[in-house]
Amino acid sequence: MPAPSLHLAVELDGEGSHPAAWRRAAHSPDRLLTPRRVAGVAAVAESAGFTLITLDDSTLPPGAPPDPVGRIGAVERAAFAAASTSTIGIAPVVALTYAEPFHVSSQLASLDHISAGRAGWVVAQEDRPEAARAWGRPLVDGAAARARESRDGVDVVRALWDSWEDDAVIRSVATSRYLDRDRLHYVDFAGETYTVKGPAIVPRPPQGQLVVLGRPDTVPAARLDVALVAGRDLAAITTAVAAAGAPRVFAEVEVALDTPDATAAERVADLGRHAPWPDHGRLRHIGTSGQLVALLGELSDHVDGVRLRPLVLDEDLPVLSRLVLPALAEQRLTSRPLPGTSLRSTLGLPRPASRFTPAAAQEDPR
Repeated sequence: MPAPSLHLAVELDGEGSHPAAWRRAAHSPDRLLTPRRVAGVAAVAESAGFTLITLDDSTLPPGAPPDPVGRIGAVERAAFAAASTSTIGIAPVVALTYAEPFHVSSQLASLDHISAGRAGWVVAQEDRPEAARAWGRPLVDGAAARARESRDGVDVVRALWDSWEDDAVIRSVATSRYLDRDRLHYVDFAGETYTVKGPAIVPRPPQGQLVVLGRPDTVPAARLDVALVAGRDLAAITTAVAAAGAPRVFAEVEVALDTPDATAAERVADLGRHAPWPDHGRLRHIGTSGQLVALLGELSDHVDGVRLRPLVLDEDLPVLSRLVLPALAEQRLTSRPLPGTSLRSTLGLPRPASRFTPAAAQEDPR
């Protein structure tokens, strides 16, 4: 019997992928920014058997009036969700356009420790000029410049994760030594716009290297563990997969499902009276759970996983939980993460040795 081949991720930012999703939420808008909301949706996703949750973020507000415009930082939400879950992977979005890679490295390494090896990182970019003003930094102008910051930033973060060897912490009472200084290393990074000496201030993550996800058109595939690819139809996704070049490839799929109270088309039309559902060039499914199961079965022949973006979390996530994931498991297309298993292991990715250990000196740090 072939092993399950499809990993499912779900984006849990806000109330859903539609900007007016809050109008159909099962709670009042003031509950969006509460710990109970964060823990609740993460628990539903974990119980359903998702491999991974992702949490979108940006320096700037996620919407415009009259829709809710607040959000808690993705890393903070991820840390809170990590403490209230036990098996699901958790990957916040963190952009490197203006953020300091040294601080990003520390935050994400801490998240991996908190989650006992279940953390990932979705690399993103800030492309609006307002983001530079919010950071108080000079504008990084143009796609090439933003790609440079992403490339260099990922290199720095990965090197810093390796700058502590796995056995650098010795905790020797007899010698009163906490660290073996010979197992800490300077990264000595020199990029086009900045340099980083290192080493990190957080011990090496439990996974060695967190699972790094991103779009291969904005982050070089050699720096990714999971490429996130988009396309409006299966043919476009297949073409994108062929060009991705990363160890694992996930397709982006937006979903609106029939619910007991309304069809998917009726729900989309209802929200469309308030705002359009933005077209990001992703495959979009509007229909029944059975049709989605069939679509995901087709995708499983081409990709390693799918990241689902529900129209309205409070309406679509229960349908995914009750109907879609059980049907996929029954067809042996998916399986739920096992307790005590790292995200890298769940995705079938090896745990790399630190690049500074003699055995890994000539290996790819990914």
